Amino acid sequence: MIMGIASLIFIPLLAIAIACFLWAIGRSWPLRDREILSKAINGRAATPGLPSGWLFLLASLLALGAGILALSLADHDAGGMTLNAFGILVGTVLLARGVAGYLPRWRAAFPAEPFATLDRKTYSPLALFIGTGFLLLVLLRLI
Repeated sequence: MIMGIASLIFIPLLAIAIACFLWAIGRSWPLRDREILSKAINGRAATPGLPSGWLFLLASLLALGAGILALSLADHDAGGMTLNAFGILVGTVLLARGVAGYLPRWRAAFPAEPFATLDRKTYSPLALFIGTGFLLLVLLRLI
């Protein structure tokens, strides 16, 4: 069961890592151009555009690292309390991001469409799902 949970966490994180890497090298996948991509991932109407390629590359590495962390948490014997601490940290950060997506202050800070709708229907629920999965993996390691 624990490996199944880790896999369910790893798969979307791998997809995010691949997308961020492609964006870092100038691609717009899965959208047809970078302007549409910008509107889908940037919710600030006052500062349109995409982050630099280096930030996308960093996001790609962080997503891949988080995915590897999830798979590592599935091994009861690996990493001990340090690995658990990282799992709790990543899970808590993702849960906070997921919850933030539904708060009025977040909505006011990131009102631009289609980001606002995508955030409410996809990005925030995914962050809640993955964050909960990390905390569940740590819990299952401890019992």
